[in-house]
Amino acid sequence: MAARKTTKKPNVSAEELKTYYREMLLIRRFEEKAGQLYGMGLIGGFCHLYIGQEAVVVGLEAAAEDGDKRITSYRDHGHMLACGMDPGGVMAELTGREGGLSKGKGGSMHMFSKEKHFYGGHGIVGAQVPLGAGLAFADRYKENGRVTFTYFGDGAANQGQVYETFNMAAIWNLPVVFVIENNQYAMGTAQARSTSTKDIYHRGEAFGIPGEIVNGMDVLAVKAAGEKAVAHCRAGKGPYILEVKTYRYRGHSMSDPAKYRTREEVQKVREQSDPIEHVRELLLTGKHATEDDLKAIDKEIKEVVNQSAEFSKESPEPSVEELWTDIYA
Repeated sequence: MAARKTTKKPNVSAEELKTYYREMLLIRRFEEKAGQLYGMGLIGGFCHLYIGQEAVVVGLEAAAEDGDKRITSYRDHGHMLACGMDPGGVMAELTGREGGLSKGKGGSMHMFSKEKHFYGGHGIVGAQVPLGAGLAFADRYKENGRVTFTYFGDGAANQGQVYETFNMAAIWNLPVVFVIENNQYAMGTAQARSTSTKDIYHRGEAFGIPGEIVNGMDVLAVKAAGEKAVAHCRAGKGPYILEVKTYRYRGHSMSDPAKYRTREEVQKVREQSDPIEHVRELLLTGKHATEDDLKAIDKEIKEVVNQSAEFSKESPEPSVEELWTDIYA
């Protein structure tokens, strides 16, 4: 089956561009604040920041409809914010507080929102992929026209359960978009050293699953590819694979010094491909916004993020009795 390259980018309004700018900036500032709180000892355990990858979730959420589902790995704060989860509730969960979206018991990697159809945050590499197919199976069974976005990374793409899932998704014609967030380094190993092929989406061909590469640093390119993938799934044609080429600026987690790549490499990506700066340039050069307009948005976002941090600090820790709630037995 012939694989396809990136879809033609759509025309978007000035308001849409501003929305994408605001949403990506919220993720960037939120993650920067989370990094600060982690350094202060207010966030414990593991913490994986999404800085640099903001265009992926913002673009795909722009292609989603109400009722569509999403499931991802441990680098999940951006996905939560992009699907509309409350920043205060997310930050309080990171700090393990009662006001968190999982009552402070899930932390950075394991929070959920039934209201927003967000099914985690999963710490086991690749484990969310078969779960995502299960969500899509439920939708196919109900014939409700919904689609599931199943996110995983380039490292997880080498897990065996991913290919078992591809097989089942193809056999059962499941409405699932497999999103490979290829930030090129897995934990600390470059893709060229860990993966037998330069591009990963080709692997779907063995199962009859079409796919394409997407520039994950361009929110409009991601949105266009997402719309195409979603239309494929809603039309009853089965699964689709998007390999979204992106880049994380920080280490794999807060404990990773990222010595496996140079500062110059990271700086070059920041200067030439930053997803937020790209939209900023589109707004300014197209005269859709002024510098003052964008400063006002930045100020607004900083206030939202600061309020989320204050909420997380003021929210009490869960009571001991919470150990016995939300469990099977």
